[in-house]
Amino acid sequence: MAKLYFRYGSMGSSKTANALMVAYNYQEKGQRALLAKPSLDNRDGDGVMASRIGLSRPCISVEQLVAMGRDEVCQYDCVIVDEAQFCTKEQVARLTDIVDDFGVPVICYGLRTDFQRNLFEGSLWLLAWADKIEEVKTVCWCGRSATCVARFDEDGVMVTEGSQVQLGGNDSYTSVCRKHHKLRMIRAPRDGEEASSR
Repeated sequence: MAKLYFRYGSMGSSKTANALMVAYNYQEKGQRALLAKPSLDNRDGDGVMASRIGLSRPCISVEQLVAMGRDEVCQYDCVIVDEAQFCTKEQVARLTDIVDDFGVPVICYGLRTDFQRNLFEGSLWLLAWADKIEEVKTVCWCGRSATCVARFDEDGVMVTEGSQVQLGGNDSYTSVCRKHHKLRMIRAPRDGEEASSR
């Protein structure tokens, strides 16, 4: 029975690498996985799903995916969506249709919350409607589970205001535990530095 999965994790938890490995596993078994990501995420170019460790595969946009009919979608054994936090409520609803009406499993990967610890629209509806929710784990600099995304400026100072969506990678985001997000500490304090300053 097909299911809608939401696998969420903070920045640097290898979500995209995991998505690409799942696609490879399908391929190894002689099955086909359709890869998609929202067109908003164009950091690696249109039509490319790429992880920080160097893995990449061609993909389509979520906008193209949700416009596909039964015959097109049913050519695939699985649909894998990366950066699913950027999906709209309507797009997530369409993913549920792919599962419920077409019988094709959909596995979504994405962030749960933004740098202010607020839910993204796509994540909100995936948390509400997914059949199975799993955390892809990573750790804070202190060793605790990193569940929060922290945005920082060019000086390495944590930012707490701004637009929800600002595309970036290791140059502007890191993952920290909730405690260090509250303290605005994106790294261990250096000698002579106050522990609460960053």
